[in-house]
Amino acid sequence: LKHGDRTLQAWVVYPEVAKKATAVVVIHEIYGLSDWARLAADEFAEAGYIAIAPDLVGSLPEGQIMMQAVLRLPAKQVLADLDAAADYIKSQPAANGKVAVAGFCWGGAKSFDFATHRKDLGASLVFYGTPPKADSLTNIVCPVYGFYAENDARVTSTVEKTEKAMKQAGKQYDVKIYAGAGHGFMRAGEPEAPKMKFFEANVRARTESWDRAKEILGKL
Repeated sequence: LKHGDRTLQAWVVYPEVAKKATAVVVIHEIYGLSDWARLAADEFAEAGYIAIAPDLVGSLPEGQIMMQAVLRLPAKQVLADLDAAADYIKSQPAANGKVAVAGFCWGGAKSFDFATHRKDLGASLVFYGTPPKADSLTNIVCPVYGFYAENDARVTSTVEKTEKAMKQAGKQYDVKIYAGAGHGFMRAGEPEAPKMKFFEANVRARTESWDRAKEILGKL
């Protein structure tokens, strides 16, 4: 995708459906557009949605590891790239014009941030991502749905304060905290994932989260 002076690569997946479909912008974790991020986009397509997962890093800067590169991305550049991805995918002939965003970990935080910026989003799905600054919440026009782990104090400890701020701003913020699960349960709860701490709880959280995400998107 070409926008401004930037060329943005993206993983695009179409569902096998007869009718035009809602589009979902899928924002990768701190690990960049990994195989797992592509598989997450595949799962949205399998559920009946057009998915686009933009590569927000591109060519890895010399001497940097992926996590460093992701953390150094300029916030305005990320929003511009997400806008380009959303504009592209919702304009495709197979798209019905509706668009949502879903992100994981670092991408979860960016999906919440994107909701403060983009006015035509139908929903923002935040998978264990931290919230944006409280003074930006008034700019949100779509419902925000949070997916959080009980054993994830760094992120889940922000929920109560964010709930109060969103309520004060008159915004919809629906939260689910999954009992026993740990941070990153959408990846750690996959059947083929190493059976590490919280594995069974992560499996339940992942299954319930996919069901919830599909239900949310199905109502757009």
